[in-house]
Amino acid sequence: MTRCRLCGSEAMASVVDLGATPPCESFLAADRLDEPEPAYPLHLRVCTDCWLAQLPPLITPEETFKEYAYFSSYSTSWVEHARTFVAEAVQRLGLDSEDKDAFVVEVASNDGYLLRHMVDRGIRCLGIEPSENVGAAAREAGVPTLTQFLDPATGSHVRAEHGPADLVVANNVYAHIPDVVGFTRGLRALVADDGWVSIEVQHLLTLIEENQYDTIYHEHFQYYTVASASRALAGGGLALVDVELLPTHGGSLRLWARPTEATGEPANGMSPALGAHPGRRLGEEPRARGRVADVLAREKAAGLQELSGYTEFSARVAKVRRDLLKFLIEAAERGETVVGYGAPGKGNTLLNHCGIRPDLLPYTVDRNPYKHGRFTPGTRIPILPPEQLAADRPDHVLVLPWNLRAELVEQLSFVGDWGGRLVFPIPELSIVEVKP
Repeated sequence: MTRCRLCGSEAMASVVDLGATPPCESFLAADRLDEPEPAYPLHLRVCTDCWLAQLPPLITPEETFKEYAYFSSYSTSWVEHARTFVAEAVQRLGLDSEDKDAFVVEVASNDGYLLRHMVDRGIRCLGIEPSENVGAAAREAGVPTLTQFLDPATGSHVRAEHGPADLVVANNVYAHIPDVVGFTRGLRALVADDGWVSIEVQHLLTLIEENQYDTIYHEHFQYYTVASASRALAGGGLALVDVELLPTHGGSLRLWARPTEATGEPANGMSPALGAHPGRRLGEEPRARGRVADVLAREKAAGLQELSGYTEFSARVAKVRRDLLKFLIEAAERGETVVGYGAPGKGNTLLNHCGIRPDLLPYTVDRNPYKHGRFTPGTRIPILPPEQLAADRPDHVLVLPWNLRAELVEQLSFVGDWGGRLVFPIPELSIVEVKP
């Protein structure tokens, strides 16, 4: 990669090089185990002009998302997160007012995990989901869903057919699109001139601070700070007006944006433009300015607008790898069994970077039936149903979706019945004794 995809600069600096890995959601069927797997470099760099952290676009979204293995509804906490968001957004934006025929669009709506709450409230909505299999699951659940990638043309088509959206939601997709400006223009085409866009995306600040390197994978083309996200939004005709810090995925941003016509042009694509435009109250109060300014200050203090904030990350990543491998090897030498829980995309970055194979982790389990009988990409670890844990009673369970720690400590408390322990690899190796 020679140029930044956001500003075009050639001033790119290395953050961490994780070698070459297969795409993280390319789970293998049993009849493909004798076939070769393509692997692509996984090298995160940052632009030292606009400070967007990014991967080169070595695979396309079409390759990844035509048929997708991730179904959001299998995470209890994620469904609850969506339900809470819907309840708060409906109240804040007045979407259920009697005098308004509100319209909500979610981009990358997956299996309808979020919009089903809009359907339950009787609010007109539409999902735009590129993956045929998960989009079909959404429609079966009663959520209207268009199977399509978002670009300006798709946004304009949806607007012409359904009208402008009062709210456009884009959760955990803003990192997945290499043409970030084109995608943002698609969001702008969808949203009403006085409407709102809500984007959730992992925060680069917590990724760096908490050693969350396993969330670096080929599906994620960029990693945002508030500063770089504001620039990206401005490039597509949206202005950042508010931000919330969320605990999801180890630390995420919820970015609230509006069309620049409703707020005023953001200064240099950086500062939030909180104009006096009438309408919804969210983002119009002075404290919204304060929230954005506070996070920008935190990012600056962490050195994320200079190279000093990135230089030690690679060494801390190497320590995570050494500690996990040491634990697995020593457990094997003691004759203790270690199996995995979960088969998330992030887990495949961790497994491949650490070189973990079935000799150290004979299998992992997952709640998603789509993955049962398949094998993890690259490392080729079998994926079994969760019931296998109680049948085998392992000494340790390595939890790969560590970001769901609170949910899974409770969900896996039965492991304590036989004295088993849970192992969390990030932000540092942690062994947890659970009580049944």
